[in-house]
Amino acid sequence: MPQLFSVQTGSARRIRVGERSILTAYAKQSVTQAVPVLPLGLTGDEQADLSIHGGLEKAVYAYPVEHYAYWQAARREAGLAHIDDRLPHGSLGENLTLQGVLESDVWAGDVLRFTNCALRVTLPREPCYKFNAAMGFGRASRLMAQTGFCGFYLAVQTPGTLRAGEPFEVVPGRRSVSIPTLFAAKMSKHLR
Repeated sequence: MPQLFSVQTGSARRIRVGERSILTAYAKQSVTQAVPVLPLGLTGDEQADLSIHGGLEKAVYAYPVEHYAYWQAARREAGLAHIDDRLPHGSLGENLTLQGVLESDVWAGDVLRFTNCALRVTLPREPCYKFNAAMGFGRASRLMAQTGFCGFYLAVQTPGTLRAGEPFEVVPGRRSVSIPTLFAAKMSKHLR
C-alpha cells in the first residue's frame, strides 16, 4: 500500500538568484505532527506566486520519494555534492513526499484517500526558473521536462489532517487523461 513518506510546509522568503532577489516558498520543512488540511492547502504553508501555485486546484503539491536519488545524482554531476550531498524532502517544493505512487500511476480526477482526508489529483507540476535556483543548477528544469519527474498537484476534496507515515489508497477517477500525458503536452514546446 502507498505511504505518505513525509509532510512539509514552508513560508515564502526572499533569495538571491544572480543579481535578482526573488520570493519563493521552495524550502519546505518536515512536520512530524498531524497537519490540518483546509481547502487552500496545509496549515502553515505558503506559496510565493499564487498566479502559478496554490488555489483550489493546486492546493497541495505531491512528489514521489523514488525520484530523489535521480536529483541527488544530477546535483553531484553538476558539481554540487560539496554543498549538500543530502537532499532533504521538501527540497523540490513539495508538501507531500509519497512512496509507492509515481506520476504514471495517477490520472487527473483520481483521489488519494488518507485516514482523515481525501485529495484529488488535478495537474502535473511545471518546472520554472525557481526550480533551477532551488536545485542549484541551470539545467534542472530541462531535466524535469525530459524525465517527467514532475510530481502533481492535488485539490482538497475532503478537509481533515495528514501525518507522515500514514498509508493511503489511490481511488480511480474517470481516467480520461493521465498526469504523464498532461505533462508531455505542456512540455513539448520546451523540448523542441
